[in-house]
Amino acid sequence: MKLLAYEKFDCIICLDSELPSLDVFQVLADIPIFAADGAVFELNKMHLNIEAVIGDLDTFDRNIKKNTVSNIKKIRINEQETNDFEKTLKYVLSKNYKNCLILGINGGELEHTLNNWSVYIKYSKLLNLCIYTKNRYGIILRENTELVLNKEEIVSLIPQPEALITTNNLYWELTKEKLELGVREGARNRARDSKVLIEIYNGEVLCFFDARLPNAPVLK
Repeated sequence: MKLLAYEKFDCIICLDSELPSLDVFQVLADIPIFAADGAVFELNKMHLNIEAVIGDLDTFDRNIKKNTVSNIKKIRINEQETNDFEKTLKYVLSKNYKNCLILGINGGELEHTLNNWSVYIKYSKLLNLCIYTKNRYGIILRENTELVLNKEEIVSLIPQPEALITTNNLYWELTKEKLELGVREGARNRARDSKVLIEIYNGEVLCFFDARLPNAPVLK
């Protein structure tokens, strides 16, 4: 049984898409930021300190003349088998970061969003990756987990692509029932208590709940 606890993030990865407002970054002020290629320009507009910009840097190169960006470390990775998100994840993994907050995973063209989700699922096996969007966290669950939440908090369980699960302390319980993309999802449930149990017999689910910035949800 894994227990969901909360620790501080040790890095932030920003993708070239819709990023949160400056006040979110102010809460995360002392955590290093890594920009995936073009995300560097939006971060620079907010006058944020950036540890490095990473990727093939094609967007960076196209836009650098009309944007003032200086004194930023550039990590250029030219191969085209991976996107800038995956290149950035590989880099932070090589630098021994562990609890990573992902910003800007959605927005822009839909295929970019879906591809980013696929990359996220792959690397969540190697890093503790948490998605943040609109004051909500998203993490992936692969084993029995006790969630530490607030009573009445909205909890969503989205199968990837399918999972057989049992829940305890949700308003609409599941008892060894199958969730499957294109068939049945588990969005917008609600916690009856501060501790919610998710038993996973097989498969995996993306679990969404309220954010606890600047702390990372960590399974222990």
